[in-house]
Amino acid sequence: MNFILTTRFEKAYKSLPEEIKTKVKDALRTLADNFKHPSLHVKKIQGTKDIWEARVSSDYRITFQVIKGYFILRNVGHHDPTLRNP
Repeated sequence: MNFILTTRFEKAYKSLPEEIKTKVKDALRTLADNFKHPSLHVKKIQGTKDIWEARVSSDYRITFQVIKGYFILRNVGHHDPTLRNP
């Protein structure tokens, strides 16, 4: 599958520490290869129709939608809402 990055995702990604950027890239490779890979803990975000989240690490998540064979990357950031990226 291919990725489409939203402006919000791009902005959030740029503000991440380098170590986390590397983990995001690894998670995206895994997501593209196997949407159900256990390391990603992919799940639908409660209360939404079609927004999913995948783990980058124990503290960071990627949110995305799957539309017509594309992963629409919506956001990436810290899982704890008080520590999210600006």
